[in-house]
Amino acid sequence: MRYGQIRRYDIANGVGIRTSIFVTGCTHKCPECFNEEYQDFNAGSLWTDEETKKVIEYLEDDQVEGLTLLGGEPFQNAQALTEIVKEIKKHSDKSIWAYSGYTYDQIIKDPVKKQLLDLCDVLVDGLFIKELKNLRLKFRGSENQRVIDIKKSTPDNIVLYLE
Repeated sequence: MRYGQIRRYDIANGVGIRTSIFVTGCTHKCPECFNEEYQDFNAGSLWTDEETKKVIEYLEDDQVEGLTLLGGEPFQNAQALTEIVKEIKKHSDKSIWAYSGYTYDQIIKDPVKKQLLDLCDVLVDGLFIKELKNLRLKFRGSENQRVIDIKKSTPDNIVLYLE
């Protein structure tokens, strides 16, 4: 897996101060994507155990509320990212948010993607649609996107996350 950056302190992508992993690679190609440079699967650097150790160290900071996965498309990197997140969870019980162009319904139907989803607490789902762009929304860019409480949701009952 490749990544574009790791932010030790991120206040834009989830509640509170978070550590964020920006993976690279995405085939959605949303018009006006805010991370177009991370759509290339060959962009960025190769993830190693050193990056995992760095994220674990960042999450030890009491100021950091949790981890956010975005990119690129985390769920197009699901197999490798699942193993990385499993290792991180051995050392931290902080919340994990994931951003995806896939919807919750699409993710739960794919066993590989669902493994990653099951490790997360909150999912911001859906493609960015420039015609539905709304700068007043919290934690999302367009009105079709949802902020879902994964632990409380089921395929028949999606529960939106409320802060």
